[in-house]
Amino acid sequence: MALAGGGADGGPCGAQPRARLELSDQAWEVLAQAGGNVAVLHRHLKEGGGEVPSLASLYRVVRRDLEAGRVLPDRAVARREREEQRTRQALADLALAGARESGAAKAAAARTPRLVPTAAGGLSAGDSGAVAGVAVPAGAQLVRTSSARAVAEAVGQAMAVEGAVCVFGDPGRGKTAAVRMALHEVPAGWKVTWMPVPVRPSVAGMRRAVFDALGLPGRFPHTSALADAAVAEALGEARVLVVDEAQRLPMPCLEYLQSLWDHPGTRITLVLSGAGSERALSRLPQLASRVGAWQEVPRLAGAEVAAAMTGFHPLWRTVPASDLTWIDRSCAHGTFRTWAALTAHLQNALLTAADTSVDRALLRRLFQRVAPPL
Repeated sequence: MALAGGGADGGPCGAQPRARLELSDQAWEVLAQAGGNVAVLHRHLKEGGGEVPSLASLYRVVRRDLEAGRVLPDRAVARREREEQRTRQALADLALAGARESGAAKAAAARTPRLVPTAAGGLSAGDSGAVAGVAVPAGAQLVRTSSARAVAEAVGQAMAVEGAVCVFGDPGRGKTAAVRMALHEVPAGWKVTWMPVPVRPSVAGMRRAVFDALGLPGRFPHTSALADAAVAEALGEARVLVVDEAQRLPMPCLEYLQSLWDHPGTRITLVLSGAGSERALSRLPQLASRVGAWQEVPRLAGAEVAAAMTGFHPLWRTVPASDLTWIDRSCAHGTFRTWAALTAHLQNALLTAADTSVDRALLRRLFQRVAPPL
């Protein structure tokens, strides 16, 4: 059902005194995909059959929910999340089908855990297929490379003085993973809050994002003054506030973060991370001058490849070190995200094809799946 609510007899929209009309999550998603166009939602409901409220009633319900603080997702974000979920489910179904179809695939499944689209905490992915906030193949384990250790040192120094640190570098190099490893265990009395950056954020959106990330009770306040007071009170205890994808932030949003950090009642260590975050901060010298450490995450060094990849996933322990170097030089180029994608494709190749061996011919085919067409 796309709508909830009805008359006293439980009917969908009877003429008797009616209960409060509500939009379901399904209807809200349709509205998001329509870019907030209520008329499109109304047509969608009519095409689904059944009794549908008038267009004017739908407008009133949508306006009421928006004023009450219900967020209308960006349609591009909602579409991307749905497509990613479908992709993860397809990979999981493929792995299960391969395990059912052949004895050889069953043997492969026993030595290489399948992909599962759920998350778990901790540094080791185990059977869940993912570390919290970091997408990695099942059976993988985050590796403390020299870059990860440098990030941990920079974050630790920032926490010691309740300062700020910027973690930057090209996409896929492991910035988020390095920060999560650094904050996996924090001293007693500290809390860690990860704040996702909204798409095309405004100050109002940032205020709401911080409020939600802190998990504050009750509804979002009706005025900005009340919201800021609630946020400042929650930030009065020692806390690391991690802003991932900080390069999306326009100057007013950066100024809002600075105001939280400068507030006399808050105790914040600010971690700003993302590809291009250092350029975003340079637009606001007042905040950039307060950053105590600028920590770049470079490409994985060639000398580290063999040790890092054999530690990352058991699959690579059967591959000679010379081949690992060849893979990195030919395809991965020191990018952890590419290595993770190759690992996932290799897992599925072993699960779905009988008597598959890991050789350069197979790897060349997999290279084509992780590199965009030229």
